[in-house]
Amino acid sequence: MRANRRTDTKPELALRHALHRLGYRYRKDYRLDLESGRRVRPDIAFTARKVAVFVDGCFWHACPEHGSKPRANEWYWGPKLIKNVERDRVNDAALILAGWTVVRLWEHVPLDEAVGTVVTALTPTVAPKPANPANPAKPPKRIPPPATDDSLG
Repeated sequence: MRANRRTDTKPELALRHALHRLGYRYRKDYRLDLESGRRVRPDIAFTARKVAVFVDGCFWHACPEHGSKPRANEWYWGPKLIKNVERDRVNDAALILAGWTVVRLWEHVPLDEAVGTVVTALTPTVAPKPANPANPAKPPKRIPPPATDDSLG
């Protein structure tokens, strides 16, 4: 299992490169120490916007479409994969309680779809504030021209 990467997997690298090309800046594998005492390491973290992105592998996170259950040593792998999924849910809940937006993507999701999902999570969903009718915007004050000797009389 030494060859199994925790970071810099091919799908994660492709997503990071695509986001970087679009001008987004982020932290990779950034440890978040949450107030609840939980430590979470998203694959990509947008700290200013509080968006955590995880690119989950189909095997390690038990993808319903592509996840396979090993036949050898099932006594070990079955509980391990279930525990991975449970840990993901607990981490998601802790991040949401801390005010973060969580984006989970499977490794088989097409790159353009994954980029679109992340960009959508990064765009603010707050509607612009309506103008206050009680206090309408005032035009800027004009500064009168300086007085000359002729105008003093």
